[in-house]
Amino acid sequence: MKRERGSTIERVLDILDTVASSTKPLSATDINEVLNLPKATAHRLCAKLEARGYLLKRIDGKSYQPGNRLFDIAVGVLANSRFGATRQAILTELSEKIGETCNIAYPDGLCMAYSDRVETNAPLRLQFSIGMRVPLYCTASGKLYLSTLPKSRRKAVINKLKLEVRAKNTITNPDMLLAEIDNIERQQVSIDNQELYDDIIAIAVPITDKQGRFYSSLAIQAPVSRISINQTDRYLPMLREAANNLAMLAEDE
Repeated sequence: MKRERGSTIERVLDILDTVASSTKPLSATDINEVLNLPKATAHRLCAKLEARGYLLKRIDGKSYQPGNRLFDIAVGVLANSRFGATRQAILTELSEKIGETCNIAYPDGLCMAYSDRVETNAPLRLQFSIGMRVPLYCTASGKLYLSTLPKSRRKAVINKLKLEVRAKNTITNPDMLLAEIDNIERQQVSIDNQELYDDIIAIAVPITDKQGRFYSSLAIQAPVSRISINQTDRYLPMLREAANNLAMLAEDE
């Protein structure tokens, strides 16, 4: 059922709502079919929202998906929501069970940004501030996000990245990185095995919305002296349980 036309601000909000709630990218024509806007208006408003970063045009040049500024708004709402304390409680419980630092990160351009973090009490740890950004290609959370993109989009994003050596195991070959991301997509778990920092390992799993779409990652970080690459499977049930709890919490926002 098509909606009635409204003011410009109503049309903009309807476009954002339509794109954000869609399970697939939408063209301006698709959006027009839902909202019953004048064709020229739909294209003009989508172009303006793209220019401001609220929408992101896909590599096909026709369809749109949520842009970084829309992600930032969503994360800001989550970070300042009435469930902030509950979210921190879930992270704290996970950190205490595993004995390591836990964090939530979301995509921000060609980086991942931390929105929530609980530090371990262990003496050896990395202290990252909320809002700190880390590269996509050499972090567990970043590679996990890349695995959620369509394959053509993954390749386009990786081609934009400067694959610099950050640690002893940083993957700098694009084909090897794509193969790694394909494997992450199959397993729904991502591991940073000393790729960002020497002697540090990280494990990340997705947090999804009620439609199963990725919107952030849940990860643990630890020195290899406490967690080895051969021990990662033992932590997955706890990580996935916490990720499911966080996903259900987000549904109630």
